[in-house]
Amino acid sequence: MYLSCLLINTGNDPDRPRPARVWLRNLYRVHQRLSMAFPSGESKNADPYFLQPFDPASFTQALNNGEKRSPGRGFLFRVDHSSNGRSVILVQSAIIPDWAYAFQNTEFLAAQPQVRPFNPQFQPGAQLRFRLLANPTKKIGTVQKSERTNPNPAEPLTKKQLNGHRRFVPNDQLDAWLESRAETSGFRLLPPVTVVPGYLLALKNKDSEKGAGTRFRSALYSGVLSVEDPATFRQTLIQGIGPAKAFGFGLLSVAPIS
Repeated sequence: MYLSCLLINTGNDPDRPRPARVWLRNLYRVHQRLSMAFPSGESKNADPYFLQPFDPASFTQALNNGEKRSPGRGFLFRVDHSSNGRSVILVQSAIIPDWAYAFQNTEFLAAQPQVRPFNPQFQPGAQLRFRLLANPTKKIGTVQKSERTNPNPAEPLTKKQLNGHRRFVPNDQLDAWLESRAETSGFRLLPPVTVVPGYLLALKNKDSEKGAGTRFRSALYSGVLSVEDPATFRQTLIQGIGPAKAFGFGLLSVAPIS
């Protein structure tokens, strides 16, 4: 795996227009641009200066070793906004990214991207600082698997019944939401854990015209965790935690306690 750190050019003057500032407001566009760092050899050779419209299939195919998967499955990312006005995007990817290709026609970057290999190894009981921007939701109204495989022909299941729908987790249950996932993710939370709840918005072209979009429940968790099962915990880092990973959720960042 690889970890990338992208310093975004948002500028110091909030009254001065900055394209990157507008770009960061739309998680859909952020994910789209980050996907461009993983072109297939054919698409890069055919369009070396990235002048053609973005085709997601050309990039996700390379990112997932030729397998057809939905966008976002081959990398995780998170946008971090600091108190000094700077914005940083952290990206964890399965293959090395080509940031020069992805950002060559923009003024979004304030510095050369930093990229390093990431192959963490953990010991049981290791304590690590962590940071996680999650999309805490719970699925309700989903038909049981046994009922999916043997539907009643007279009453076919609707799409909503098959997939259910997600409901936002209320503020007083955000701690419990992460604790329940920690139990199956190879780690244990060590109190206190800081939680900052909020909402984020993603817009597509048609949403922008209507002034609407998809609103995501967000919770920024930070604190200390203890590794209980190293193999499971490593897999958790690779896969991320929770839904909406294509919109900047799920990346679990860890660091040793200094």
